Amino acid sequence: MSDAANPASPAASNNGARSIHTVDARTKKRNASEKRFKYYGIAAIATGVFFLVVLLGSILWNGVSAFQQTYLEVPVYLDPERLDRENPSSATTFTYNPLIAEAVWERAQELGFGDEFEDEGGMSPLISASAAAIIRDRVIANPDLIGETIDVRILAGSRVDGYLKGRVDRDSASRDRNIDVAHLELVDAMQENGSIRKVFNWDFITGTDASESRAEQAGIGVAMLGSFFMMLVVLGLSLPIGVATSIYLEEFAPKNKFTDLIEVNISNLAAVPSIVFGILGLAVFIQFMHLPQSAPLVGGLVLTLMTLPTIIISTRASLQSVPPSIRAAALGVGASKMQSVFHHVLPLALPGILTGTIIGLAQALGETAPLLLIGMVGYIATNYPDGIASGFLDPNSAMPAQIYEWAKRADPAYYERAWGGIIILLVFLFAMNAIAILLRRRFERRW
Repeated sequence: MSDAANPASPAASNNGARSIHTVDARTKKRNASEKRFKYYGIAAIATGVFFLVVLLGSILWNGVSAFQQTYLEVPVYLDPERLDRENPSSATTFTYNPLIAEAVWERAQELGFGDEFEDEGGMSPLISASAAAIIRDRVIANPDLIGETIDVRILAGSRVDGYLKGRVDRDSASRDRNIDVAHLELVDAMQENGSIRKVFNWDFITGTDASESRAEQAGIGVAMLGSFFMMLVVLGLSLPIGVATSIYLEEFAPKNKFTDLIEVNISNLAAVPSIVFGILGLAVFIQFMHLPQSAPLVGGLVLTLMTLPTIIISTRASLQSVPPSIRAAALGVGASKMQSVFHHVLPLALPGILTGTIIGLAQALGETAPLLLIGMVGYIATNYPDGIASGFLDPNSAMPAQIYEWAKRADPAYYERAWGGIIILLVFLFAMNAIAILLRRRFERRW
């Protein structure tokens, strides 16, 4: 019998075997599934990046204009018949308003707009309500200016500023009782003449808040300082309390039902809505302890309560990441329990502790709801604090509260400033997260 006819021969048994180089149907199906999953992941990332770009683009598109402001540059004659050189503070802002209006009126006549307006009273829509106070302060500081013609740079009205930024046009001006088309034509002529120009608005970054009628003067500087004092309170309280609590729970506390209950409650507090902490702060710190309302100290105490669970959880995770061999080695060479924790475990856990602390501070910096309950949105921050004590105890605002306050005001100029405030707040948040990353890389140790 030949080998070809023998069904048990190797040649016959290999005829029905599958080669490993041949992709069967099941393998093709699995490969196709993995490829689809990869495409799903890419699509998810692309969608997230798209919405992030749209969000950041919207913020920049609406908020960048807040960093520019329109100013009028005109010569103003300080009439000695209206102003008292011996007592310059006796003249109120109502005395300076006609002087400014006459200066703008003269410039309008020079540009050929004398027939468009009856008198200098028609110039008021071009001038900010804060202009008179600015010149008055300058004259009080130097009374010798009375009787001279001085070149001044004053804020233009919010409608004029909106026109040069594209927020106001001729169609809307024809329906606006605060400004009309003739004013916009005069603005165009004065812009060509150089009497009106847009410059970088440092006052938006360093200035104070303003009333409804002076939107062009509003700034976020005082609110930034209020946030700074609040963060000092949060950092000074939440970091030592949170780290001490974490060290005790992780390294020294016995493992029983009581500590389990504490751990569960800490995790639950991390998920409590922030407005609940605001209600707690209102009841305890203001109504019971009678601390000053709208003060950064109260805001810092409320945000400390909100930040503590985040810092405790992140610190405990950092302590747990330190290998047990470090503790065993320290104890093996004669170190006490406290020495092993503070000399060996804590330095190794420091990067995670700092990262969690900064992330907790960044979260507290952007919180608005707790500040609503303690009255920070009901206060117009028009003055800088006189010192460190007043910075903590005097009424003030904070950046998120100030943004909320601007967003609900009627003047469109405040809406623009709300977007600009969001840009500043995001810069602070990005900076804090970048510091957290740098600190982690700086102090991180590998074993």
